[in-house]
Amino acid sequence: MSRVVALIDGEHYPPVVRFALGELAGEHEVVAAAFLGGTEKIGAADADAYGVPLVCAPTAAEALESAIAHYRPDAVIDLSDEPVLTSAQRFDLASVALSRGVAYRGADFAFEPQRGVAVATTPVLAVVGTGKRVGKTAVSAHIARRLKAAGTDVVVLAMGRGGPARPEIIRGDEVALTTGDLLALARTGVHASSDNYEDAVMSRVTTVGCRRCGGGMAGATYFSNVAEGAALADSLGKALLIAEGSGAAIPPVAADATILVVGAGRGETYVRDYFGPFRLAQADLVVISCAEPPVATAEEVARIRAAVREVAPGLPVVAATFRPQPIEPVAGRRVFFATTAPASVLPLLAEHLEREHGCTVVAASPNLSDRARLRADMAAHVGSYDLLLTELKAAAIDVVAAAGEESGVPTVLCDNVPVAAPGEDLGGGIDTVAALAHSRGAARAEAAR
Repeated sequence: MSRVVALIDGEHYPPVVRFALGELAGEHEVVAAAFLGGTEKIGAADADAYGVPLVCAPTAAEALESAIAHYRPDAVIDLSDEPVLTSAQRFDLASVALSRGVAYRGADFAFEPQRGVAVATTPVLAVVGTGKRVGKTAVSAHIARRLKAAGTDVVVLAMGRGGPARPEIIRGDEVALTTGDLLALARTGVHASSDNYEDAVMSRVTTVGCRRCGGGMAGATYFSNVAEGAALADSLGKALLIAEGSGAAIPPVAADATILVVGAGRGETYVRDYFGPFRLAQADLVVISCAEPPVATAEEVARIRAAVREVAPGLPVVAATFRPQPIEPVAGRRVFFATTAPASVLPLLAEHLEREHGCTVVAASPNLSDRARLRADMAAHVGSYDLLLTELKAAAIDVVAAAGEESGVPTVLCDNVPVAAPGEDLGGGIDTVAALAHSRGAARAEAAR
């Protein structure tokens, strides 16, 4: 029989609540009730009125936190209602419960903590995001390069919507995959632009690729083979395992430290509302990505920072943006550049490529994730370029590189390099979180002995 804490309020007549608690007791062990407020039908919270231990606190969240800490339930059952709890406040309480591994259930909803979470013996650093196209893979690849350069032997565990049926090792530290290699893989039915290939090519580290399908509101996946992939990555004897999320999905691997990537263009709601607080509760560092105009104004970035401070006081925050970096020389070439970046930033990226890498960007397309529009963009400029430059994402291989091979135009892959905003220390933040992962992983291993 599962242990539950009930959430109750004073807007319900106490005998009715006591009846409901009795009904719950037929299916669960009701260990306590957390009183959330409300005075219409009760003058003050009275434990004798309910027949179970009563937990009271200045706020609903504090009452729930205290009840979970003291009674260690398997689930929280919400017997409250409007106006004591609004829908937004229920998400806040669900975040409290889920961040402590406790289910949160009500009359017509249920939020469950992620199940089947793998536990690795290797220290684990998770890189997760608030959604797709916020730059998780770019940040993850940057972390892998930085730690590798510092002498840390890392493995990246990546899960994606196009990942392999069985977890797949790519020895990026031993073999440099070429565009031709990726084309050959694509022709066998492999999604050769999946994140594990991007990590291996851009960072030259070992990667383990996995697949997942379906993403829950709090980051769980419906199906994945990540647990199997985590066991494979864990068997390689590396010093650190970087577990990379997919979209808003969180890898089902117990993390020793976590970096949360928040897209600046998505606004503060992604950290303040819904399960933003849940994600912040797990994070040791927040990276606000694409934190520059035209994607986001300074005022919009400031509002995201303020929201993080409000929800998670003391949590470090670093703002950054991305710049394209070809992995081969492109100087003197006439370039068609394909990216998933918004159309509004294409002039900025093209200017960077021309200034820093000596090429001429004759055309650029933001439609790398829209195959039909991408083909149309390439066709509109055919003959004007002698080099294709593309991020390793979406249709990079099966459309861009394939068209280049057919027309005799070479394709060069392009990394996205995080660049800290002025006055920010992204590298120092990464080093601190990596050290946390190592120290917590070591403590976890010692406790398991």
